[in-house]
Amino acid sequence: MFHVEHESASRGGTTASASTAFDTSTPLARELADLTKRRRAVNALDLPLPATTRVSAVANQKGGVGKTTSTVNLAAALAATGATVVVIDLDPQGNASTALGVEHHADSASIYDVVVGDAALADVVQPSPESANLFCVPATIHLAGSEIELVPMAAREHRLRVAVERFIAESDREIHYLFIDCPPSLGLLTINAFVAAREVLIPIQCEYYALEGLSQLLGSIQLIGQHLNAQLRLSTILLTMFDARTNLATQVANEVREHFTAETLNTVIPRTVRISEAPSYGQTVIGYDRGSVGAVSYLEAAAEIARRGAPV
Repeated sequence: MFHVEHESASRGGTTASASTAFDTSTPLARELADLTKRRRAVNALDLPLPATTRVSAVANQKGGVGKTTSTVNLAAALAATGATVVVIDLDPQGNASTALGVEHHADSASIYDVVVGDAALADVVQPSPESANLFCVPATIHLAGSEIELVPMAAREHRLRVAVERFIAESDREIHYLFIDCPPSLGLLTINAFVAAREVLIPIQCEYYALEGLSQLLGSIQLIGQHLNAQLRLSTILLTMFDARTNLATQVANEVREHFTAETLNTVIPRTVRISEAPSYGQTVIGYDRGSVGAVSYLEAAAEIARRGAPV
């Protein structure tokens, strides 16, 4: 074993000590101290539960904005605090099913059998290994052609809503949150989600063109509210992929907050390696590395959502 003596270097009569190796005034030290404080806060969370099931459609027709990532991580965060949460994977890509660790091969019972067939949600829902409180209705490749199959069907926009209402009413345990992960489009599947939901959560990436197409999405929500679901409202906007090192991210965040002050969460989701890695292990970032800055951010966002919907 090597033993290193720390020499006292006398410069101008001053002794330099090895104890000054870590200066808490540095930006990195301040960031670590802040993360430690935030970890303690989220570990002590005691969130209120909603009086009735909150059904939220997570939507943005622009792909790559963190829609599915936000769906599964918010669901896992709420489940980790004691809520019973169900995720309906309505995206044919099935990424939410992968992240929640549930089977979704071609022969699996899935949301396709509910929307196009006559299966009940209770027959296709699967528990997620992530948490005893977390469940997922998976998507399979068959969902890719479902929009064409839905066209000739009667009440095609209401098929998911009927299934969701029956599932909630007949469930043997109270369901606190139900998230619907929409495909990145404004087709019949997304319309079904909007008709079934009471709230819409829109993830917006803090990058150039972030607001592109948002007016079209808001117009669709308004039309659904006028003609198919009067209870539908935009409740939450979540800023994702935030990079504090760039001025652009800050500018986009400020612009979104200026236009949607009440709906935008205070918490922003940073662009981190841990969030990107987690799905490849069949996990959310909450299960993969709960102490990471990405997991802490999603736990904080979940806490905001829970408190906003708490009984008055």
